[in-house]
Amino acid sequence: MVRQLLDLSGIGADRVQIRWVSAAEGQLFADSVTQLSRVTEKCGPFVLEEFQSKVDVVESVLNSPRLRWLIGMNRQLTQRENVFHQKISKDRFKQLIEGIAQDEYEKALILAALEKGPLSVRQIAAASGLPVYTVSIRLGELEKCGLADLQGFEGTTPRFLKVAA
Repeated sequence: MVRQLLDLSGIGADRVQIRWVSAAEGQLFADSVTQLSRVTEKCGPFVLEEFQSKVDVVESVLNSPRLRWLIGMNRQLTQRENVFHQKISKDRFKQLIEGIAQDEYEKALILAALEKGPLSVRQIAAASGLPVYTVSIRLGELEKCGLADLQGFEGTTPRFLKVAA
């Protein structure tokens, strides 16, 4: 999931890898570090100041209660069953979590854009890089959760703001 979010943000999934290596496998560890070094060199330098807003969005998604709850339900849903006595496959669970991660990422981008003050849907789309239609859908979800609200109108254009938590 972290790799997916890093890709969505433009930081790049290749910047993070997980390898399980025993302390007795010194050569395997050295090879893994060498490989990771080559991959990250291809990604270019990571200057935190340039990526800070993207890192903040990814971090907020990883702390999303919805996503954290679903991750916690992995074993229950794939190995046992849900309240309807149904199991889901690991592939279906992966699809679910990837979709929810994308939804939460889009909502986090919108909330980050709204940090600047009240904006229209088109202004949010421009600031976040999301399509207007996606902004409209996610903004509705954020309103239902009480995280965003209609601030008023500028002429006939509605403007939205982030609700303080």
